[in-house]
Amino acid sequence: MRTWTDVLRFAFQPVVNLTTGGIAALEILARPETGDILGEARRNPELDGRLAVLAFRAAARKETLLPLHINVFAATLADLGGIGPLPEAVREAGRMPWEVTLDIVPPYTHVPQRALLEAVAVLRGQGFRISADGIGDGDVPLRLLTDLSPDLIKLDASLLARPAAVRAMRTLCEELGALVAVEGVETELHYSAALSAGAQLAQGELFAPPARIPVAEVYVPPPSPTAGPAPRSGPYVREFVRPAALLPVTASALQVRALLTGSPDVSGVLLVDQTGAPVRSVHRSRFLLSMSGRYGHALYADRPAFKLGDAPRTVGVDATAWEVLDVVAVGGPDRTSDDVAVVDRFGRCVGVVRLADLVRALAETRVEEAAGLNPLTRLPGSDAITGEVDRWLADGRVFALSWLDIDHFKQVNDGAGFAAGDDLIRSVGQALQEAAVGHARVGHIGGDDFLVLADETGLDQVAALLDAPWTAGGRPVTLSLATVVCGPGSVADHRQAAACLAPLKKAAKALDGASWVLGRAGLPGHEIRRGSEAYPAQAGYAAVEP
Repeated sequence: MRTWTDVLRFAFQPVVNLTTGGIAALEILARPETGDILGEARRNPELDGRLAVLAFRAAARKETLLPLHINVFAATLADLGGIGPLPEAVREAGRMPWEVTLDIVPPYTHVPQRALLEAVAVLRGQGFRISADGIGDGDVPLRLLTDLSPDLIKLDASLLARPAAVRAMRTLCEELGALVAVEGVETELHYSAALSAGAQLAQGELFAPPARIPVAEVYVPPPSPTAGPAPRSGPYVREFVRPAALLPVTASALQVRALLTGSPDVSGVLLVDQTGAPVRSVHRSRFLLSMSGRYGHALYADRPAFKLGDAPRTVGVDATAWEVLDVVAVGGPDRTSDDVAVVDRFGRCVGVVRLADLVRALAETRVEEAAGLNPLTRLPGSDAITGEVDRWLADGRVFALSWLDIDHFKQVNDGAGFAAGDDLIRSVGQALQEAAVGHARVGHIGGDDFLVLADETGLDQVAALLDAPWTAGGRPVTLSLATVVCGPGSVADHRQAAACLAPLKKAAKALDGASWVLGRAGLPGHEIRRGSEAYPAQAGYAAVEP
């Protein structure tokens, strides 16, 4: 008699890294020929647990080196307290638990949350990674989502029509140390929307449909030059992680050779200890050169591959691309092409990054930044500052947004000439940059207008420029400064911050000589800190026009 396992097949769908364009992992999907086994599994935790183990074994038989994603219902984990046979199946296949991500799928309604969190803690203790699936179209409570603290959050494609929700989820993920993936990407418009909203991973028919045999390549559209969010302090390593080829530190040189010759896309092998920490790095070209030399096979085949490896270069998953370059710079030039191992907070290898990916991304970042620079001062324009304002708001930071300009600049140009005016603008821009080093961002928004984004504690350094003896063509010149301090919840975005700043600009320009007016978003009035009327009657504040 045929059983349900006889009519069960599995398909593989790639998870695509939107930064590198490569396959980051494979999701294993049950595809029964007849019957509704998935419906039964939803009602039967034991059956669902068996499906998860069968899915892993199906992938193991394909001998793929890619990390794997396996679906399991939230109710299954809460009921079983984990997936008992899965760790043994992983060991038998020679894989490591952290190469397997468990996608916890809805429904969550009526699932005991404490039991679910306890089961997730057990799985994490065994080394498995956790993904929260179906977010946006499921029923997972936000509080439970944060308590799960997943390594990955998978969003339903329906959220792409609501990019603000995706950006908000990206902010939450950055707080949790998680990645954002979008499922159901079927068109290039979906792809562009996912990139623009800040997703790092994606799945869908656009890249490759589910298939019985894992695909080796996927279709990735060329991204728009303006797609993707602006980096904060350089691209983060987590956006460039590629799957790592891992073998135990006890592996022989013959085992490494077999892996490399059977996988031409693998640039190197990492030898890891029992905890998953990288111990040695075996570079493809250097290793194969040693093995192919005279007597190489006889000398090395049965010896530990450890002897032919180098000390691994490692970075944390929260590192930036610039930090990786610092790591690569240490050591001989012959190792610049080595993969850099990426480790999680437990020291376990979760993948590798390649220098070429980072250099390409950093070059693109510099090109994008250069395109937005003011040609006179080489300072970024308003878009860079306003984008940073929105990111500071999302982080809940208190900040001060300031506008600075040169008083009566048209008269400066008319009296001293435009060349002297340009020299003055350049000098003010350079002085602002020097005053803002380490604590602020400066933008040149055109003409003689500048924007400064800073912590409130750094304002005095910027305001000190008002007291400098500025001249143009021998004529004395003064500056005006207006500042609005924005606390959490006081403004929704950079537009509201700019609206609060506008009347303060008007108040500063109404004062004689060098002037500085400071207000606080959501509060009436302003403080005159510089200017001929710096003696208001009530606690240092004067009325501001609405």
